[in-house]
Amino acid sequence: MKCPRCGNEDDKVVDSRAVRDGRAVRRRRECIDCGARFTTYEALETRPVLVAKRGGHTVAYNRAKVITGVTKACEKRPVSLEEIEMIVDQVEGKLAASGRREVPSETIGRYLMEELRTVDQVAYVRFASVYRSFQSVDEFFDLLRDMSAEQDDAPEEET
Repeated sequence: MKCPRCGNEDDKVVDSRAVRDGRAVRRRRECIDCGARFTTYEALETRPVLVAKRGGHTVAYNRAKVITGVTKACEKRPVSLEEIEMIVDQVEGKLAASGRREVPSETIGRYLMEELRTVDQVAYVRFASVYRSFQSVDEFFDLLRDMSAEQDDAPEEET
């Protein structure tokens, strides 16, 4: 690993820890030459997932694009970048567990909605409005009614 400051390839690992639910390792390194510290990540190389789009074509799965979509849904909401990355990690875990090489975009959207719903309901509704391509206000109201009915049916927590 080359030092980002001086380019030397000789470093030592100062700290290692598991991240992304144990699917990656974060390493803090220190350059032997200049003493600069930097972080590297090591992850298991997986076979690429292809996304089958609604129009019939396929594209390579793009984590950055998914994070951008979830970030837009969470804009001005109390959802941290770490939570967004955890949501995407959970979805990627489900994709990996399926063992499928090609996954419909609808499946990825549904997984994201499931995760968003547990984190922030407003972000969930925002994401759903784009994912489901709402065409009218009535579709929003239907979604909100369903959410409200589910909350009414949920057992109350003891205080």
